[in-house]
Amino acid sequence: MNPSNVLKARIWVLIFSGLLFLDTHGAEPLSFGERLGWKADQVVVILHVDDVGMSRASNLGAIESVERGVATSWAVMMPCPWVPDIAHYLKKNPDVDSGLHLTLTSEWEPYRWGPVAGKSQVPGLVDPEGCLWRNVAGVVTKSTPDEVEREIRAQIDRAETIGLPITHIDSHMGTLFARPEFFERFVRVGIEKQIPILAIGGHATYTRIENPEATGKLQAWIPIIWNAGLPVLDDLHTGSYGWKPEEKTRRLLALLAELKPGVTEILFHASKPTEDFPIITSSSNSRLADLKALTDPEVKKLIQDRGIVLTTWKELSKRRAKAAPMPQSTTRG
Repeated sequence: MNPSNVLKARIWVLIFSGLLFLDTHGAEPLSFGERLGWKADQVVVILHVDDVGMSRASNLGAIESVERGVATSWAVMMPCPWVPDIAHYLKKNPDVDSGLHLTLTSEWEPYRWGPVAGKSQVPGLVDPEGCLWRNVAGVVTKSTPDEVEREIRAQIDRAETIGLPITHIDSHMGTLFARPEFFERFVRVGIEKQIPILAIGGHATYTRIENPEATGKLQAWIPIIWNAGLPVLDDLHTGSYGWKPEEKTRRLLALLAELKPGVTEILFHASKPTEDFPIITSSSNSRLADLKALTDPEVKKLIQDRGIVLTTWKELSKRRAKAAPMPQSTTRG
C-alpha cells in the first residue's frame, strides 16, 4: 500500500477510536496544561508573533519582541520575500522558537506573493494575478484539499531546504480551519512529520468566542492529535489585531490578569515599521503598537507578579514526549 494511504488509514482508525476518549462522565477534565506537567492552577502562556518573513519590518518587530520583550515564539510565512533574512538570523540564533505560519492567501493590495509549489501544481490556489487568493473565501471555494496539502508540504520543504527550524505549524488567516477537509490535511502532515500543530482542546474560553463554528467541528480531532504524540493547547486568543493601537498595552495587561489556568497562546503581529511598511499594510500603526505592548516593562512586571509561566512550542513538545496518552476516562481522580 502507498505510504500516504497507510497514514490516511491510520488516521481514520484514530478518528473512530479517538471518539472513545471524550469525557462523558460530567466531571471537570484535566487541562492540557496539567497533562503537560504543570500544576492545575498554573497559567501558562505562549506570547506569539505572526507574519514573520512578510517584510523587513515584520522581522525587525519579531526579533525585538523576543530579544527585548516577552514574546516567546513566532511563525514564518514561507511564500514571502523576506524569509531568507529571518533564516539568516536564525542560523545565528538557533534557540528562538520558530514555526511556520502556513500561508494560503495574499491579502495586501500592492504587495503580493504566489504559492511555493508553483501555479501548475496548485492552480486552484492561484487568482487571476497569479498570486494566492486575497481572502479565505477564495481558497475555500476555488481550491481542493489535495492542492492545500501539496502547498503545505511545499512550504515545509522550502523551510527544510534553507535550514529554517520548524517548532510548530499554524495557519495564516485561519484558512486551514475554514474547511474540515483542510484541517484533516493539516493534521495528517503534522502527525506524519511529528511537527506540533495549532490545536485547541481545553476550556477554549476565547476560542469559542472568536471562532465558535470551527471550535465545535474540530473537537473530535483533539484526542487523535494528542494520542499521536503532539501537544494540544487549552485556549487561543487572536483578538489583539482588532484592538485600537492606543489601547494595546492596557488590554494586554487586562488579558494577562484574567487568563484561566492551562496553556494559552496569545497572537500578535509585532512590527517595527520601515519606510515602505505603511504602503504594504494599513495596519502599520497597529503592528507597531503590538511591539510596544510586548516590550512594555509593565507587562513584564505583571507576568512576574502573577507568576505566569512563559513557554514555547519547543517546551510543549518536550513535555508531550513525557506525557501519558489520553485514557478512556479523562476526569480527575
